[in-house]
Amino acid sequence: MAWENQSFNSEFILLGIFDHSPTHIFLFCLVLSIFTVAFMGNTVMVLLIYLDTQLHIPMYLFLSQLSLMDLMLVCTTVPKMAFNYLSGRKSISLAGCGTQMFLFVSLLGSECFLLAAMAYDRYVAICHPLRYSVLMSQKICCLMAVPSWIIGLLDGVIVIAVALSFPYCGAREIPHFFCDVPALLTLSCTDTLLFERLMFICCVIMLLFPVAVIIASYAHVILAVIRMRSGEGRSRAFATCSSHLMVVGMYYGAAMFIYMRPISDRSPTEDRMVSAFYTILTPMLNPLIYSLRNKEVYRAFIKVLRKGKSGEKIA
Repeated sequence: MAWENQSFNSEFILLGIFDHSPTHIFLFCLVLSIFTVAFMGNTVMVLLIYLDTQLHIPMYLFLSQLSLMDLMLVCTTVPKMAFNYLSGRKSISLAGCGTQMFLFVSLLGSECFLLAAMAYDRYVAICHPLRYSVLMSQKICCLMAVPSWIIGLLDGVIVIAVALSFPYCGAREIPHFFCDVPALLTLSCTDTLLFERLMFICCVIMLLFPVAVIIASYAHVILAVIRMRSGEGRSRAFATCSSHLMVVGMYYGAAMFIYMRPISDRSPTEDRMVSAFYTILTPMLNPLIYSLRNKEVYRAFIKVLRKGKSGEKIA
């Protein structure tokens, strides 16, 4: 086992994504700006949905969980990256690396299944509107959201247990800005082919299965929307579903690119760029995509601004 040859205080070197050239300093400031927007946007969404009881319906309860996951995801990678860049220190302990990998893998898996649950919610709302309150009660909503967290956590435990069982040697330099599993495996002193195949199988379950649910749900949704006689209803349905599909396309596309390719075919530069896209940019876009042109969220935001000082729960 790896623990026999390396202590929990062993360190790795995160090579990062930026140097101190003028261009990279500008890009670093841009990433910090995106992080700030993502942090504030997702925090606001979680608070609005919690405070406004009129938003306590499945669609927004799922959205609050998505915002919470995105908030945790962006806080898992960016603060450490920023600290290393500003301090000039690139090291991360084995404990810190393991924690970062566990949180990242768990949140990634949880969000995959949550997006599938959100697609099913939209299918029921559009294809079976009269039975929506029965088919998507708060109890059923919880039974769909909680397993998303549990499955993600189990995936994180399995991946981190196996990944940290390998011995790591050499310069111990991770060609990434955070401890990502594929990047860490390149440093292993032993053959990791069996684990790579296990990861591929996990990706089929964690990525392709939710994608299949999403495709099936939206295939029915599109057919139902086409049959709608009301032009206004059709446009509202397309607006709601298009925002979800935009998130799904960005998120799953980037995740498949990173985790469903062999280690030997990877380019560290490509991995860093794609990882930055779905770990930093997507968490910023999610609250903007879901809240723009959303009258309920806008109304809740105005109510919070007007009554927030009272400290009372908004009805």
